[in-house]
Amino acid sequence: MYRARDQVANERWLADLETAADALDLSAEARERASDLFLSTVPAEDRSKRAVLAASLYAGALIAGDRRSQNAVADAAGVSRLTVQKRWKPLLEEAGLEPPTW
Repeated sequence: MYRARDQVANERWLADLETAADALDLSAEARERASDLFLSTVPAEDRSKRAVLAASLYAGALIAGDRRSQNAVADAAGVSRLTVQKRWKPLLEEAGLEPPTW
């Protein structure tokens, strides 16, 4: 869970998340899940935030049933596909969710 001040402190990153979600044409539910995941697991270091943002988008879209490819999410978020691949499952676990096993 996150606090309201986390949302204020990360406005820039949430704006970037929305921009990437627009590029992916994600549903409102997928955007909400991605924002919640990002804010629940946001790292202190700015250099790691872009990777968490991308993983949050991918995982949020999966949860909402609005799947996108790792390549598409990586392109929209400005990271490598490998970054998304490595980060999305640990992000779900950190948020207290169980990743799929497929």
